[in-house]
Amino acid sequence: MLRELSIRNFAIIEDLTVSFSDGLTVLTGETGAGKSIIIDAVHLLAGGRGNSEFIRHGAKKAELGGLFQISSTAHPVYKKLEEAGIEIEEDSIILRRDLNDSGKSVCRVNGKLVPLSVLRDIGASLIDIHGQHENQELMDEKQHIHLLDQFAEAQLSPILEQYSIQYNEYRALKKELASISIDEQLMAQRIDLYQFQMKELEDANLKLGEEDELLDERRRLMNFNKIFERSSAAYEAIQGETKGLDWIGTAMGALDDAAVIDEQFKEASESVTTAFYALQDAAYQVKNVLDELEFDPARLNEVEQRLALFQNLKRKYGSTVEEMLAYYEKIKTELSELLNRDEILQLKERKVLEMEVVLSELTEKLSHVRKAAANDLSEAIMAELRELHMEKAKFIVNFDALPYFDVNGKDQVIFYISTNVGEPPKSLPKIASGGELSRMMLALKTIFSSSNGVTSIIFDEVDTGVSGRVAQAIAEKIAAISVNSQVLCISHLPQVAAMADHHYFIKKEVEHDRTFTSLAEIDTDARIEEVSRMMSGAEITDLTLQHATELLKMANERKKQMR
Repeated sequence: MLRELSIRNFAIIEDLTVSFSDGLTVLTGETGAGKSIIIDAVHLLAGGRGNSEFIRHGAKKAELGGLFQISSTAHPVYKKLEEAGIEIEEDSIILRRDLNDSGKSVCRVNGKLVPLSVLRDIGASLIDIHGQHENQELMDEKQHIHLLDQFAEAQLSPILEQYSIQYNEYRALKKELASISIDEQLMAQRIDLYQFQMKELEDANLKLGEEDELLDERRRLMNFNKIFERSSAAYEAIQGETKGLDWIGTAMGALDDAAVIDEQFKEASESVTTAFYALQDAAYQVKNVLDELEFDPARLNEVEQRLALFQNLKRKYGSTVEEMLAYYEKIKTELSELLNRDEILQLKERKVLEMEVVLSELTEKLSHVRKAAANDLSEAIMAELRELHMEKAKFIVNFDALPYFDVNGKDQVIFYISTNVGEPPKSLPKIASGGELSRMMLALKTIFSSSNGVTSIIFDEVDTGVSGRVAQAIAEKIAAISVNSQVLCISHLPQVAAMADHHYFIKKEVEHDRTFTSLAEIDTDARIEEVSRMMSGAEITDLTLQHATELLKMANERKKQMR
């Protein structure tokens, strides 16, 4: 849930930090005080579109921050954080977003810089914002099938998992088939190209490690004179007459005689003896190499040409011999497929047909489970709508069969509703009445709030256009949703404010010719006054205070029954 929200230099808000708890938090205040600005800030914090117009006049940037606490590792945000390489500590997630006056924004999740798309993806798992006419998940026809699948998750999940595995294999096979199904001219050109490339690589007779060996050989050939001179000088210094080895031999004999008389010279005698024979071996090795050393200008030319061939092949087939050999194997396989195209095409086409049979069986199972769940969902939603005084409403889950397989099967699912007797059901997003739209959304939210995975649900004046018993029903429905999810609600209805577990009052003040917005939680007495104001307008009387007190008392009794 959203534990803390901080806003700096955003619209008319200079500096605001507020802590939230679970349950239902209601934000009220006079029109223009900045209630919707707070929701705008949360929307941007969750990855919504923003620009420099949101920055408070005179400031260089707006700063938004939110602390979320996630108690369950099964929450879908954990997977998204892992995919983004973001660590989570102590069940806390911190979102930050800075809007600069240049129009650019800087996004961070737990201190790590992330693209806006990642912030939006993570934010969608944490916050669900609903405005009166906002076309969010529930109002998006493409999302209806996911909501139905969520409703039937226990029965549907095993089948959907099998289908997903088969569907992914099917798509991969279809892609392979498409790559084989090329026109004859293009195929002939590709065969010629692959044959030429294979011959060029075969003629090169590439060997692993050869290039390094050639580079070493070229270095030796190019430095032949220096190698010969230095090795000859070394041999002469060691092995020549009255040179190093003779003197060390003299020392060896002398120390050997001394060691016979005095054991103190024994260790030195042994060391000199070892050195003598080691130098003697070294001299033999140098002599053997010198005897074989021979400068061959033709060989140097061969090495240079071979290395030039390597460079030419690298430009075409890979930066290393390993990559070039891997490319050779790749085109060898592709050439074989092209030359045996008809046979391979037939095999893959048969495999596609076999997989389509399996997929068809799975889609039938998916449809069967979905249609059974659709009846239960329809009944559940209509029961919720009756509680919201939409007794005549009819909710239908409409199914159409797609002519192809997609990631969800072959079902196209769209929620339909009729709110008036005699009117045919229409697609849910096409409902025009704000009050009906609000109640429809609340009915769906009540059913899905315990399992939709989001941490915080925010309602931005979704109760607009209703009053009386409908307003009371909406208030109770919002409170019911808050049993399973943290709910933040901006409202003008006293019935909704009375159901709040936490009530914040937003006010706007002018100081030194600047406008400031402040937010503070109010106590019982202040709540009575605020609910009274919401009931009657600006004028508060003893009677409205009495009605407000009674409304709050009734709301408390109703909440006890819910929880």
